[in-house]
Amino acid sequence: MGDRVLDEGDDVGLRHIAGHEVGEDEGARRVQCLFELHMVHCPGRGGLTVHRSENTFHEVSSKLKETFTTADRAPAATPPAPGALAAKVRTLVPSMTRSMQRVAEAVAGDPAGSAALTVTGLAERTGTSEATVVRTARILGYPGYRDLRLALAALAAEQAAGRAPAVTADIAVDDPLSGVVAKLAHEEAQCLADTAASLDTAQLEAAVGALSAARRVDVYGIGASNLVGQDLVQKLLRIGMIAHAPADPHLAVTNAVQLRAGDVAIAITHSGRTTDVIEPLRVAFEHGATTVAITGRPDGEIAQYADHVLTTSTARESELRPAAMSSRTSQLLVVDCLFIGVAQRTYDRAAPALSASYEALAHRHDPRR
Repeated sequence: MGDRVLDEGDDVGLRHIAGHEVGEDEGARRVQCLFELHMVHCPGRGGLTVHRSENTFHEVSSKLKETFTTADRAPAATPPAPGALAAKVRTLVPSMTRSMQRVAEAVAGDPAGSAALTVTGLAERTGTSEATVVRTARILGYPGYRDLRLALAALAAEQAAGRAPAVTADIAVDDPLSGVVAKLAHEEAQCLADTAASLDTAQLEAAVGALSAARRVDVYGIGASNLVGQDLVQKLLRIGMIAHAPADPHLAVTNAVQLRAGDVAIAITHSGRTTDVIEPLRVAFEHGATTVAITGRPDGEIAQYADHVLTTSTARESELRPAAMSSRTSQLLVVDCLFIGVAQRTYDRAAPALSASYEALAHRHDPRR
């Protein structure tokens, strides 16, 4: 138990201990002192020898544990909504250690049961340590375990109220089309909701700002991701921006070589590991362009060359519904958010350009004009 508390104390950093603000080194020293309370000299205490009973440590350590589980080194971002927890787990589990995976899967699989457990109880249930539970909570976007418990309780309440999904996306070969429509509609809606809930708006704002001032925009993607890139390029062209989405990976690299500071390169890859997308983004990054990654794996290699990372959620894959289908839904949402943000910031020139492009094509939609 002592090692676990020390692990958490070292991991947490700045905290309140005994009602005082302390630094990381001081906090670790004071935690260490707790281990020495029983007839041990504690440095920094004026050379006093402190006598305590064995039970004193257990009482104090339980309070410290609650303090550490809600602590962090810096002010945390707004925790994700309870409904976004499952999406966070699906997105981040592949990048976690095995022990963290056990914790994440436990809280997502049984929110009500996990919400009823203390940090020690959840650690015991998953065969991990309290420190692992705390770190997992932070990776999922919560300042500490207490915040995660609150989210789990809220999620459990939603499920108990009947708001849990009534259908799944497990489409069988012999499913009637009416069932396929219902399942896909539910899964698409859930995927969009998960992406919206987990999208980092600060990163989105930064990406929109860079795009709004860009001299030129390159978008890289392969397969279904290239289709999403083409959608973004078409939108940007309609408001007077210079944009390209080369489908040929060699052309993407040669285009990236021409970029410089003031330009923007956007990479779209669900896996975050697609070489034909990583390579042009790396080249653009090295030439000074602002780089953006739209990916379902924010820990993937693509993030190494991205100034801004926009994370997408993905529905579960199945034989009849591969990642290329499910990831495209959330990618399109992010693309639309980028476009609307740019159109808002550049409205004075975007609105006339959009109107002009509409008028140029109006006679093709209505022959009477």
